Amino acid sequence: MTRDTRIILGVTCGSHLSVHTLMVILPSIFSVLQQEFQMGLDTLGYIVAASLFMFGLGALPAGFLEKRLGSRRLLLVYQLGTVCAVIIIIVSHSLPMLIVGMMVLGIFASLYHPAGLTLLSRRVKNLSKSLGYHGVAGTSGLALGPLLAVTFTELLSWRVAFGIMALFNLGLALVTARLIPARTASNQIEEDAQNTNVTNRPALITYYILIIFVGFAFAGFTTFMPTHFSLFTANISAFLSEMFRGGLFTTIVFIGGVSGQIIGGYLGDKYSRPKLLFLLLFLNIPLLILVGLTTELALIIVAVIFGTAHFALQPVGNALIANFTHSRSRGIGYGISFFLSFGVGSIGAAACGFIAERFGVQYVFPALGIVLLPTLILAFYIYRLMNRNTFSTDKMIAPK
Repeated sequence: MTRDTRIILGVTCGSHLSVHTLMVILPSIFSVLQQEFQMGLDTLGYIVAASLFMFGLGALPAGFLEKRLGSRRLLLVYQLGTVCAVIIIIVSHSLPMLIVGMMVLGIFASLYHPAGLTLLSRRVKNLSKSLGYHGVAGTSGLALGPLLAVTFTELLSWRVAFGIMALFNLGLALVTARLIPARTASNQIEEDAQNTNVTNRPALITYYILIIFVGFAFAGFTTFMPTHFSLFTANISAFLSEMFRGGLFTTIVFIGGVSGQIIGGYLGDKYSRPKLLFLLLFLNIPLLILVGLTTELALIIVAVIFGTAHFALQPVGNALIANFTHSRSRGIGYGISFFLSFGVGSIGAAACGFIAERFGVQYVFPALGIVLLPTLILAFYIYRLMNRNTFSTDKMIAPK
């Protein structure tokens, strides 16, 4: 691995960690925000949905901007833009201003994935493995977010948790500006490690439909898992405050997700990605349902297993997009994917907020398991497409 490659991997991993940390801080401190801003679970769902919608919506033009401006500039805009968004959040003392700050955060955060993933896909040969490392960083950010949020909320203020991540992104911006060389779009395409010169439209469109359901589930469980843990693990952790309990056990689940990213990255370079996609989705459904049906220690164990299975999907799915898209339009391909996953999928946070407020937070997770059922049909169709199509990912990733 060259020096430039190590720097690029380090900056993209750091940026991936920060983007997911920033997006999960707010759901982790709901009990404090509920008192400060006088809101219910449904309002929390709407705020997270609004932020996630902007997170997804911005990824769509970001894909086109990457094609014109390059990944380095988009990384800088993400890093510096989120610093500005956090300032709005920190100084907010009304619910409307907090919502504006979270939506601005979502817009700037949306620039990261099309830029970072395109940069990696063009310059790294062992793509699934590298995406596994990249995914580990993102999932580590999901794990860090709740713990960071509840720790600083208990010790100082929830605003400090946001402020620390703003300083982190400011440091990343300095590294990006100084150590990642500017390159033209044509040079980036020449260096494309995947070297795909065709777009497999049927497989790509099917995957895009599938990712909407996965994004819906992701928005739902990341938003309400801290609250679920705070309510249903009291007997085994009565010495912890309700808020800290929810943040701590959510962090443990996302740590399980780190191992899932590693497993998914390894298996995605070794075996058929369409088969893995189907099998991992098949595992996700009963595990999500069990998260809603269990309590105490059983809940923690099931949730950790679910986290491992769910996050193993990410390196496999992101590598499939690289297989399905032409080199020149890969940034757009990733932009569309994240718009559908986070933007359209953000409805999951609002829908689950309605379920949690009307029926109870424990009903959120079985509902999400049911939502994922159509993904099995879609994943099987992708597998069939690849079997009868000469553009076969199985051939592209056969073990050496």
